[in-house]
Amino acid sequence: MSIDQISLPKGVGPHAAKLLDAITGASTHEELNRAGGKAEGFVLGLEATKAIKGQIAESLYVAYDDAASNRAGELKG
Repeated sequence: MSIDQISLPKGVGPHAAKLLDAITGASTHEELNRAGGKAEGFVLGLEATKAIKGQIAESLYVAYDDAASNRAGELKG
């Protein structure tokens, strides 16, 4: 699932996309772990402040997790 397909509040989409880009552009496993942690914290913060509903949060988690899994596979080479 793409970030663009998720209905996010105004102003959140660009930040969500930037975090996804950091995951997909990670050049090392360390960078990937750091980017994944930032993305997870971002979603947790949105959820905790009730800026997004649980279903939207789950969609973001899945999108970030899928991207991280794909990138980890690419880094293994």
